[in-house]
Amino acid sequence: MASSVFDLAIVVLIAAGLGIIAKLLKQPTILAYLATGVLIGAFSSLGLEDSETFRTFSELGIMLLLFLVGMEINYSSLRLVGRASVFVGCAQIALTFGAAYGFAGLFGFGPLAASYIGIAFALSSTIIVVKLLSDKKDLNSLYGKISVGVLLVQDFAAILILVILGGASAGESIGWESIALALAEGVALFAFMLFLGRKFLPLVFDRVAKSSELLFLISLAWVFLVAMAVSAIGFSIEIAGFLAGLALANSSEHHQIAFRIKPLRDFFLIAFFVALGANIAFSNFNGVLVPILLGSLFVLLLKPLFVMAAMGLMGYRKRTGFMAGISMAQISEFSLVLAALGLKLGHIDDRAVALITGAGVITITLSTYLMQWGDSLYDFVGRNLSFFERKKSIEHGTRLEEGGKPVVLIGFHRLGESIALGIPRERLLVVEFDPEISKKLSHAGYHHVFGDIADPDVFEAAHIKDAELVISTSPDFDDNAALLGETRRLGGVHGKKPRVVVRAETEKEAELLYDGGADYVIFPHLTSGQYFGKTIALDPEMRLLEQLKEKDLELLRTMRTRTAHRTG
Repeated sequence: MASSVFDLAIVVLIAAGLGIIAKLLKQPTILAYLATGVLIGAFSSLGLEDSETFRTFSELGIMLLLFLVGMEINYSSLRLVGRASVFVGCAQIALTFGAAYGFAGLFGFGPLAASYIGIAFALSSTIIVVKLLSDKKDLNSLYGKISVGVLLVQDFAAILILVILGGASAGESIGWESIALALAEGVALFAFMLFLGRKFLPLVFDRVAKSSELLFLISLAWVFLVAMAVSAIGFSIEIAGFLAGLALANSSEHHQIAFRIKPLRDFFLIAFFVALGANIAFSNFNGVLVPILLGSLFVLLLKPLFVMAAMGLMGYRKRTGFMAGISMAQISEFSLVLAALGLKLGHIDDRAVALITGAGVITITLSTYLMQWGDSLYDFVGRNLSFFERKKSIEHGTRLEEGGKPVVLIGFHRLGESIALGIPRERLLVVEFDPEISKKLSHAGYHHVFGDIADPDVFEAAHIKDAELVISTSPDFDDNAALLGETRRLGGVHGKKPRVVVRAETEKEAELLYDGGADYVIFPHLTSGQYFGKTIALDPEMRLLEQLKEKDLELLRTMRTRTAHRTG
């Protein structure tokens, strides 16, 4: 026991040190964790690749990650992006598999080995993509939701393949009956979780919501209960985590649950990335360097193009397709498991395993940068991507033929909604990138533009230059800094630039945004404290409290109605 604690202490200390260096150099922390594993694997004898403790921690991290993803996907979201996710996911898998199969054949791999390589290249990493989308706060964007949907299609395909190969390793016969049974079990399990989430679980969690400690404990108990049940019928605990979260997606407590689970998830995920880095250190890439480099280029370039083509056919804007495409530009951790199983069964040799592992290392590393700098990359290449966009897009909001509105509100979730209640609708235009909220804005009669304000087309469609006031409730510092930069270049109405209000998450961000030209920065704790302090100063007898109370109750009723509508 003491030895395991000592090993864990070394890993955490090295990861923390490299994480600090990565942060100072403005590099993704994921790479620091991978580097930790490589260093430990190359220069120590901790044996992380064989450690049961780290294997368990890794599985828990992945399970909790997908649990939080599941809670972000409610039923309306599934209806809005489900068809797109299935079509894009199936098209991408088929196109990538076919092209990768041919690529492997060029380097002398036989049909069976080429099939393994084709499947491995077709799969992308749910853990990497969801972690980076979460860090960028893009999980609720249209491209983020479609990306997660495509990843789930891939994961289901991977699990089906692993179930089939598991039967082969056990010496069982594999036929269409076993494949159909696995599909039927998956669909039934998915439907059952949706049923529990709509009819049963809200009743349980509403009763314990008053105790945050009990809510946290019951949430974890629910995840592990689902993991036990799902594992018993042959599915992975990663899928169990997603299904457990999906069942809670429409509970009124899901924000509170997510807030408490995230630190636990982040700790366990470190173990996953460190263990992955340790495996990299023990891989032998001799003799396959050229196929590895070319295979990495294949995954980094062709795979996103396949996604963009599929999304373009469905009518999505080129920026949405581009951002979803680059999020798929890596090889999945499932691919590494698949390669290991294929080697065990004698289907492939060490050369094929080295190709899959080597391409996985390179693409996981480089795709991290692609996603981190995706907006800048699109600004550089976006004008050359019109081929991937149909003239008539299915992404749309209110058409503003007459021009813009005096007030442009960017983001309608929670803070944005409360701000909108105080602004006359005829003066307000909302910019929203969450497809579900965009649909609700249409039903509620708000003028709005659907899309990401970082997209130049959306910026122009919102008529920012015609606005008197622009308010961004986005917590993303880079988006807000870019907004300030764009508005500085505008002439505005009668030669005046619009006033810009943005949001900050930290004191340092607030200072930088003021330096960038913000007219006001919403720093929630400071702003609410100032407002309440001035209210008390203006009304020592506290008569305004009743008015504030009524306004807050009205907002709470509106939010409750919105939640009930989503659940229904």
